[in-house]
Amino acid sequence: MKNPNISKALKAYRKLNHYSVSDIVVKLAENHLSVAEKTIYGWECGRTQPDADTLLILCKIYKIDNILETFGYNEASDDLCLSKEERDLIFKYRRYPDMQPAVKKLLNVK
Repeated sequence: MKNPNISKALKAYRKLNHYSVSDIVVKLAENHLSVAEKTIYGWECGRTQPDADTLLILCKIYKIDNILETFGYNEASDDLCLSKEERDLIFKYRRYPDMQPAVKKLLNVK
C-alpha cells in the first residue's frame, strides 16, 4: 500500500533544501544509484515510491532525521515539513516558557 505522505514529504524536503530534480539525480549517483529525473517526478507525484534503501538515502540527502514522523507513521505527524533547525527552535521555545511572551512579541504573535 502506498503512503501518500512519502510523495508530499519528498517534494517538500527537496524544495526546502533548495535542490532541483537534477541535483537529486547527481546526489543519488554519488550514492551509486542510477535514477532518471522522471523517476523522481514519479515519486514526488505519488505514481510510484522509492524502495526502502533509496528512501533512506533520500532521507540522508534531505537531512530527514525523524523518518517515522516525517512520513506520517507517528500520531504527532502533520502536513508540515520542518527542517532540523526549525524543530530545534520549537523544542527550545517549549523548554523556556518564561521566554515565550518575548518571542511572541518579537514575532507579533497574539
